[in-house]
Amino acid sequence: MDFKAADDLQDLQYFGEYGGVNPSISDSSTYTFLSAKTMFDTFEGNTEGCYLYSRHSSPSNLYLGEALAALEGTETANVTASGMGAISAVILQLCNAGDHIVSSRTIYGGTYALMKNFLKKFNIGISFVDTTNLDAVAKSITPKTKMLYCESVSNPLLEVADLQALSKLAKKHDIPLVVDNTFSPLSISPAKLGADIVIHSLTKFINGTSDCVAGAVCGTKEFCLGLKDVNNGAGMLLGSTLDSLRASSILKNMRTLHIRMKKHSENAMYLSKNFEKDGLRVVYPGLKSHVGHEVMKKQYNMEYGFGGLLTLDVGSLEKANALMELMQKKHLGYLAVSLGFYKTLFSAPGTSTSSEIPMEEQIEMGLSNGLIRFSIGLDDHIDRTYMAMKDCLIKLDIIKSISTKV
Repeated sequence: MDFKAADDLQDLQYFGEYGGVNPSISDSSTYTFLSAKTMFDTFEGNTEGCYLYSRHSSPSNLYLGEALAALEGTETANVTASGMGAISAVILQLCNAGDHIVSSRTIYGGTYALMKNFLKKFNIGISFVDTTNLDAVAKSITPKTKMLYCESVSNPLLEVADLQALSKLAKKHDIPLVVDNTFSPLSISPAKLGADIVIHSLTKFINGTSDCVAGAVCGTKEFCLGLKDVNNGAGMLLGSTLDSLRASSILKNMRTLHIRMKKHSENAMYLSKNFEKDGLRVVYPGLKSHVGHEVMKKQYNMEYGFGGLLTLDVGSLEKANALMELMQKKHLGYLAVSLGFYKTLFSAPGTSTSSEIPMEEQIEMGLSNGLIRFSIGLDDHIDRTYMAMKDCLIKLDIIKSISTKV
């Protein structure tokens, strides 16, 4: 891929109300009109540049939406108050009672719980499959299937979806391919690979400062306007509206996304290579040992690397917990969920972000108790970080002191 999303983001230019280099923040929940007719037309969606009520739309949210559309190369984008707000709105917009979804088996725990436990209230069926197995995906599609759902790089196992192949399959059956690209903004551009709808948790890499929760839906104007329809739009009626102040801060943080993603990827690659030399069980899409490495190479934007996530399997939950506690004590990061922060974050997904998935299913998909998910930070001297992490591994007898050194 050679999609220059960072250039498109750089070219976006909004003036503030008084000529500020940042757009003015729309700090209002409701908007006034000079005529009742204009209010009626705005409510019906027949006017541009007019605002009625911030649950419908606001200038700050529209600015951020335009930036996200530029990031993903889609016609437009809607922003929401959380990533789950974006996911639930998309699902309920596309699916009715009696419909069916084919989803990746390895997805964020909250998404899994929504699909497995909550959607059954609406008689929406789910088939969880290994989306790296195209035959299994094809066999799971039925006449009632209304969407194919996956993550570009899956949470937490870091499986890489072949988006071009999945897109061809989805188009063959005339269903949309919906891709959660939270783990790989800039690194992967799903819409350019055939995805119809791209979802993000803006909470993570895109915002990058772990100080807010937000989400986004990137797609066609028709679909995004449908989500905001006052009569039957799931985005509108479910009320997952992002606050204008947060939209403004996320937009400012997006200006450094290209720099941050390069560093996240660079650091993750360095650690992955050296941990693998030390004999650890490392999963990272940039390693040749990763089963999806060639697929990733085929579809990633090279200058942004293979992403900032890696996993280590240290053999048991006891060892995983001890290692994370020691690394936090040594100021190497935080024992915390989420990702995309300037500091490394680590957690054992089987007992945290993927705990909604039953244990038997975790075992079946290869999610072991000893697995630690790392969101690698922006450390300036990653060799120093590596040596400090290795010292923790040696102290806990996870690796031996005679292991390969850099």
